[in-house]
Amino acid sequence: MDDNAPADREAELRAFLLRTCHDLRTPLRAVRANAELLRVPEKLHGPDAGQILGFIVDGATRMDALVEGLAGYTLALHTATHSFLPVRLGVVLRSAMAKLAADIRETSAEITYGELPRVDGDPDRLAQVFEHLLRNAIQARGSVTPRIQVTATARDGAWVIGVKDNGVGLDPSDVERIFRPFERLRKEGPATAGLGLTICREIVARHGGRISAEVSGEPGTTICFTLPAKEE
Repeated sequence: MDDNAPADREAELRAFLLRTCHDLRTPLRAVRANAELLRVPEKLHGPDAGQILGFIVDGATRMDALVEGLAGYTLALHTATHSFLPVRLGVVLRSAMAKLAADIRETSAEITYGELPRVDGDPDRLAQVFEHLLRNAIQARGSVTPRIQVTATARDGAWVIGVKDNGVGLDPSDVERIFRPFERLRKEGPATAGLGLTICREIVARHGGRISAEVSGEPGTTICFTLPAKEE
């Protein structure tokens, strides 16, 4: 066991908390500054009022996304391994797809999958992993209709679950970076906390697996994560 692991973990959490404070205070200051402007009667009833209100709504939206991300990260940190249950990943995947029904319908996304295995785990947290990975794949679509394929392959006593998209792809230099907290490779699209893949990494790790990104000469990106095979 690495003797430096606790210290590294403490340093990572300290950096995470500092970045969280920074990312929360930035939109909060913007909301406050623009709200102060509306206290001036000329601004409140002037031609710039709509734009100022837009800045306030944008700041509040970013704060809401960050708080939602923090809630998800907190749940991931408290994944209780002692209460794992037999989980059918096919059921978990369909649960995640149901939550994303509006996004799937709006983008005409095509999600295909074959038979998925049973594993021991927390069904809610594993659904969280699929939800984040599918949402990322949909948002990475670029100008094409999203086509997402979910696969499962047995390897060395574990299941390798792959989520492949046909989106804009990923630079090889970013395959590690995307799992760090608050990383947002795409500035366009809906406001996010930049915590989705960090949450996935934490949940998969607490299930005894690993997660990684794969890029190839083909369009799109494949996110793979492993889960220990269930003993029959």
